[in-house]
Amino acid sequence: MPDYDAILDAPPCRLGAIFTGDALTRLDFLTTAPPVSTRPDSRATQLGRELDAYWQNPTHVFDLLFVPQGTPFQLRVWHALMGIPAGHPATYGALARQLGTAARAVGQACGSNPLPILIPCHRVVAAHGLGGFMHSAAGAPLDVKTWLLAHERRVN
Repeated sequence: MPDYDAILDAPPCRLGAIFTGDALTRLDFLTTAPPVSTRPDSRATQLGRELDAYWQNPTHVFDLLFVPQGTPFQLRVWHALMGIPAGHPATYGALARQLGTAARAVGQACGSNPLPILIPCHRVVAAHGLGGFMHSAAGAPLDVKTWLLAHERRVN
């Protein structure tokens, strides 16, 4: 397990956060339940407030410095993900057509997303079904994706 700067409690599971300077650079859904950080620093406190606002309102726009690190292609996909509104999932194929690439490549970029929720890769689904999440096709990751999609359906 990486050395997280903070571990936060969230409705679907715990989240591990890594910061580089003031910027959030990684947010992981944790399949185990490590202890929540008892003395979060100001960066983690702000992240916690922003996440709490999202848990209350899935259309919340995050006001937090975050910097994803990836290839130019991944960054292009992640930028497109940020344009998908809460409660209105897109398919891998539709996103691929928009970007002029293949659905499988979009899926791989989604699976490599270092900042889920802030970059909402969970909003991309298969043409017939849920699709994958965090490079998984079953288990706890798909339970998290299902929970996030249900949470965001509240806005409709």
